[in-house]
Amino acid sequence: AIAHIAAYKSAVIAVPLFVLFGEDALEFRLRDSGAKAIITDRTNFPKVSAIRARLPDLHTIIVVGGGGIDGTVDYASTVALASDAFTPIATRADDPALIIYTSGTTGPPKGALHAQRVLLGHLPGVEFPHEFFPQPGDLYWTPADWAWIGGLLDVLLPAWHHGVTVLAHRFPKFDPVAAVDLMRRHEVRNVFLPPTALKMMRQADVSAKHGVWLRSIISGGETLGAPLLEWGRKTFGVSINEIYGQTECNLMVANCAGVMPLKPGSMGRAVPGHDVAIVDERGTKLPAGAIGQIACRRPDPVMFLEYWNNPQATAAKFVGDWLLTGDMGSQDKDGYFWYQARVDDVITSGGYRIGPGEIEDCLLKHPAVGMAAAVGVPDALRTEVVKVFVVLKPGLRGDDQLARDIQQHVKTRLAAHEYPREVEFVESLPLTATGKVMRRELRARPRKSSST
Repeated sequence: AIAHIAAYKSAVIAVPLFVLFGEDALEFRLRDSGAKAIITDRTNFPKVSAIRARLPDLHTIIVVGGGGIDGTVDYASTVALASDAFTPIATRADDPALIIYTSGTTGPPKGALHAQRVLLGHLPGVEFPHEFFPQPGDLYWTPADWAWIGGLLDVLLPAWHHGVTVLAHRFPKFDPVAAVDLMRRHEVRNVFLPPTALKMMRQADVSAKHGVWLRSIISGGETLGAPLLEWGRKTFGVSINEIYGQTECNLMVANCAGVMPLKPGSMGRAVPGHDVAIVDERGTKLPAGAIGQIACRRPDPVMFLEYWNNPQATAAKFVGDWLLTGDMGSQDKDGYFWYQARVDDVITSGGYRIGPGEIEDCLLKHPAVGMAAAVGVPDALRTEVVKVFVVLKPGLRGDDQLARDIQQHVKTRLAAHEYPREVEFVESLPLTATGKVMRRELRARPRKSSST
């Protein structure tokens, strides 16, 4: 968190990375961004050390708690020797500040480059669904990682801007009972809880015994249904305000129960300061009730500048001045937006957007895998989980042990939330005439797997 502030004040670009990332995921992002320095801790240093020789731009590794590690800079001793005087670098609103990598359906992850204005641009989108944040006594917590735009710009930086305390605690694995106890002990008043966390709390039956008194709850990443909203009101005594956005243009739509009636299943209305609409493939606005692509018009205070070193992908993201989210939806006569489906094949699991392309690339590095395709399949808790269809190399036969080995291969190289919970061995994959995998056909197949 301190490193983020230091980067912005020094006019260098910050690149947040999940601690869950394995070596392959880290290497791609560090190489693609051209990162010259990295700040990590002793626990995660071995992953950085393993790939250091393959990163020619990486000159400096700063380790928190890293005293005595050769070839690195110890964070604490460096801070102790530093001057207490610092003059921030003057920056303009559109100067680059932040790269957050987002997954797509084809090719490697893309780095969304954001400008210095992105924090100020986010403030209305935080204040609105948090019922006019901040209020006296507010204290904010989220289980979301700060490497995700939801953790960084929905929670950490806006709270600090307003002088609100952020509870910095992240569980190695989310535990609903422990999370509720954490909120009770520290008198948390504001939370950003992904839908999966809320579902796990509901399953754990924390109602009537939690002793938590929240002022506001926001949730986003997946659509909330009426049962979950009703449970939230009964359990915590406040309405869960659903929000909508994406890495490239976040917090553009939200609910605020204090000023507008909630419609279960709706993502809310456009946050003040954003021009959001439903458009067709030509960028023409569609009438109320029509299904099209959710889009946001530029200029916009939270909209990204470009995809890092990827002008073709940047151009494809826009039709005229409309940024296309890739999500299909509709808008009713009252201005509420309703999510319908994804245009692409990105998998939404536990609040994370997971690109099948990166998983498939990782699978192909396994010595037994000849071809592979990753899709999302329905899951009651996580909305979707990753399932992979694997064509083995000639002479090999799939079994439960090989499926588990493939799962571990992905988990250790990418991230725990990206590993396939289901593996199905197949003779071939359905392909288009141009050789593209027909993922829709795979998703429609009956559920069958060698491992879950």
